[in-house]
Amino acid sequence: MTPPAENQVVVPPMDTHNQTLISNVHPPDWVNPKPAPRYHLVVIGAGTAGLVTAAGAAGLGAKVALVEKSLLGGDCLNVGCVPSKVMIRSSRAVEDVRSASKFGVSGSATPEVDFSAVMERMRRLRAQISHHDSARRFRDLGIDVFLGEGQFSGPDTVTVNDSTLRFKKAVIATGAKPVHPPVEGLKETGFLTNETVFTLTERPHHLAMVGGGPVGCELSQAFCRLGTQVTIIEAGSQFLAREDPEAATIIAETFKKEGIDVRLATQLKRVTAAQGKKRLHLESEGQETTLEVDEIFVGVGRAPNMKNLNLEGAAVEYTHRGVVVDDYLQTTNSRIYAAGDICMGWKFTHAADAAARIVIQNALFLGRKKLSALTMPWCTYTDPEVAHVGMYERDAKEKGYEVDTFVKPLDQVDRGLIDAEVGFVKILVKKGTDRILGATIVARHAGEMISEITLAMVAGVGLTTLSGVIHPYPTQAEAIKQVGDLYRRTRLTPLVKKLVSTWLTWTG
Repeated sequence: MTPPAENQVVVPPMDTHNQTLISNVHPPDWVNPKPAPRYHLVVIGAGTAGLVTAAGAAGLGAKVALVEKSLLGGDCLNVGCVPSKVMIRSSRAVEDVRSASKFGVSGSATPEVDFSAVMERMRRLRAQISHHDSARRFRDLGIDVFLGEGQFSGPDTVTVNDSTLRFKKAVIATGAKPVHPPVEGLKETGFLTNETVFTLTERPHHLAMVGGGPVGCELSQAFCRLGTQVTIIEAGSQFLAREDPEAATIIAETFKKEGIDVRLATQLKRVTAAQGKKRLHLESEGQETTLEVDEIFVGVGRAPNMKNLNLEGAAVEYTHRGVVVDDYLQTTNSRIYAAGDICMGWKFTHAADAAARIVIQNALFLGRKKLSALTMPWCTYTDPEVAHVGMYERDAKEKGYEVDTFVKPLDQVDRGLIDAEVGFVKILVKKGTDRILGATIVARHAGEMISEITLAMVAGVGLTTLSGVIHPYPTQAEAIKQVGDLYRRTRLTPLVKKLVSTWLTWTG
């Protein structure tokens, strides 16, 4: 059989690294298998949710078909977590050299950055990692991998190219895509998103970042450290709008020190071309200004990938927010489930992974696992990072909880002081108890630290237990133990102190 024309995928620049990537995650010579008479599970979409669902179900003995029209690995591998974190790591190396003098090490305050080499390293590592998500690997797991656009042709069938796949159960895991605001001239002038920014081989001189969410903040700092002049345009009064205000303030101060121009409460009204540049027409507090840049990056949100799925033909309800599911991730068609960005507010790789595990149990084994039962941490990979789990103070108040808040600044922790860290560990507990409701950590490796608190919440242990956990000295994670100590001190009421004093006197 001849591979269909839709198997021809291009990821610019088509160097050896991207050719390796494509050969793994969308092989141009791939021939779809002959469909089985009926599948236990058909999965549409081969991002994190789809891959984990397919591999997990196949590992348990199910006959599985996996359908993907673009690149296996989805956003995370190809245009998300992997390439962005490679860039961030390079940008941290620049900052380490630039700030070496404060540690008594002579270095250049203006290290030379080879942007093309940074991006080449990104493509090389992405290609190296891509074999984990390769079509051949999943075929070897016993999964029928179909490359092409899948759409429902009935309540229990999916068509791919000229093939019809019959299923007992199906999972929609088609993810989401970046959206752009309806700003006059923006589309005509051109802009970057996470789907196109990693194709760059030359460093932009000046980049406008429209949107101050996690992606915007991460890439703004990375590009700035790699030598690009960066201006963030954020409509709200705070970027990282959902995060703890104190955490956002630390990031704002860091950005200012590093030379990022942050414009809050600023609206992008229109975009025009200006002698090879892109001119942004901005409005803030009634005043209009213009800004000329080389490139515009838009990071203002994501929309679910539902086009051409024919959800109506499968009796699957959906809205502009995505596929409608219940707490068990089941759609309005009892045969069909969904997982990941297509149906969830948590748009994280690890959330998609966790949801896939719920789907496997509920769809194939009559499980009753609930999405709402998950304790979900997340992290924004700025420097310092901002990690969070559970409730914020505003959430607790909305739910009727009175809270006690305990905070340990990292510059009051020995290792934090040694490392010149800026940040804190903040833990919220239900008032009068040590029950943890939520936590925020700001630190260079906050994403590594937050899991200890997540584990405590999942296990149902509180600050008293964390206070008793022995941490190696000196580590920044001692801040978590010291927050536990802060809670314990609140239990030493005047009455308790008097009783202790009386006991010591009596036994002395």
